[in-house]
Amino acid sequence: MGSLKQIEKFHDELTLWRRDIHAHPELGFEENRTADLVAEKLSSFGIDVYRGLGKTGVVGTLRVGNNQTAIGLRADMDALPITEMNSFDHKSVFDGKMHACGHDGHTTMLLGAARYLAETKNFEGCVHFIFQPAEEGLGGGAAMVQDGLFEQFPMDAIFGMHNRPSAPFGQFIIRSGPMMAGGAFFDITIDGKGAHGGRPENSIDPVLVASHITTALQSIVSRNLKATEPLVLSVTKIHSGDAYNVIPQLAIMSGTVRAFSTETLAFAETRMQEVAQNVAAAFGATVTMDFQVKFLPLVNTESETEFAADTAAELVGEENMDRNGPLIMGSEDFSFMLDRCPGAYINIGNGGGHSDSEVHHHSYDFNDDILALGSSYYARLVE
Repeated sequence: MGSLKQIEKFHDELTLWRRDIHAHPELGFEENRTADLVAEKLSSFGIDVYRGLGKTGVVGTLRVGNNQTAIGLRADMDALPITEMNSFDHKSVFDGKMHACGHDGHTTMLLGAARYLAETKNFEGCVHFIFQPAEEGLGGGAAMVQDGLFEQFPMDAIFGMHNRPSAPFGQFIIRSGPMMAGGAFFDITIDGKGAHGGRPENSIDPVLVASHITTALQSIVSRNLKATEPLVLSVTKIHSGDAYNVIPQLAIMSGTVRAFSTETLAFAETRMQEVAQNVAAAFGATVTMDFQVKFLPLVNTESETEFAADTAAELVGEENMDRNGPLIMGSEDFSFMLDRCPGAYINIGNGGGHSDSEVHHHSYDFNDDILALGSSYYARLVE
């Protein structure tokens, strides 16, 4: 079947909208221009517009008939702090900011579905178009939930979508249950004893302590958990000292933890605290640890996953619908919405287009060829 014909008719407009958003990227909670554009488009379609949830979030509501069933559709709007290295006409006009994850395309696909549904009204019930800020680790999904998203806009189910460059155009990928990992960021501060670099016997070297803690933390993955329980624990930064000949007083090590259950994340936090404290104590140092869960595990509910997969398969054929996609160690703060409401998150193939780069790369670009297909998927969920 492919994309809906009525959406295909304004595919060129979708492309212009997407490239305009791409050229004007905004970081989390700063999406003022994008939110203005979204609100203006929704209003022009005759959709009621609400603003201010999660600071720069936008919700559009369209009701047809008296059926009380309500569905939520969510897209993210923010960009990344990356300098774009592309040379096409719609490259970022802002140094150090770039739509390197395809949120420009996600926003456009949802706008396309909103336009089509407002024109056709081929459904009975209520649909909430949710445009979320600050997905990239700043907590925009949680902020909208905390600001009363589900109280102000009750819904029976909620659905989201993300592009996947490694999958070809025309393919959808999903899985029931845990699909993407929850993610936490941590900082461990080691307080030792500074000294002259030539007299290490007078020191408690925090760099040495940090090195031992880094190694010891990996025992949590290899020795404290079942091999069938995935956990990624990565120390990604160790900062300490300013001079060649001074053993510093402090060292700060930072990184990320990823797991597919909140219980595993909590276990990792407890064990990290124990390991860091005891390793440091063996050297005579002390530690403090800050552990912040930035993303919950993303868990698709069974019936909504089947419904999403059936809807996508109707568009592209069962042969292009992968119902048992791989677990993904990346994180997604749509998880905070799925934690409060049944729903499902699906991947759409982004293969082709201007580049074959993966997301979060300075040469990435969203494939405009899939805009109408993504809009059609959202629209058919509602219908």
